[in-house]
Amino acid sequence: MASKAKTTTQSAETIETALHTGAEAMKDSFEKATKGYGQIMSFGKDNAEAVVKSANVAGKGMEIFNSEVFAYTRKSIEDSMAAAKAIMGAKSVDEAIQLQSEFSKAAFETYVDELAKFGDMMLAVAKSAAEPFQARTTAFVDLVRAP
Repeated sequence: MASKAKTTTQSAETIETALHTGAEAMKDSFEKATKGYGQIMSFGKDNAEAVVKSANVAGKGMEIFNSEVFAYTRKSIEDSMAAAKAIMGAKSVDEAIQLQSEFSKAAFETYVDELAKFGDMMLAVAKSAAEPFQARTTAFVDLVRAP
């Protein structure tokens, strides 16, 4: 009878150990899942903030770009009006042709300069707007590499 009691005690200890081990494993898994969920939620929130920041940078850049385009257009119209008045007031056909030629050359040079300036502005805006996304990509790589 003593061996039956000893076997029952050993069986009870084995079951108790298995239950304890299972409970610990479940607790560890739950903690890891909770931590992972928190990281995912934080990552998503940071992504949303990056989108907002990028949109703000792009919007501000477009606002500046539009004001530059407007200023160039206004100056171009004013220069065209001044050139037209000068051409209309020319004393000869040769003088009118000379004025028109000078105006056309200056207008073309200004156009090319402004076009290069606009291109540089848009490139700078695109780079600035992409920075928050680059930071999020780095954060994602770090998150994936983390054990």
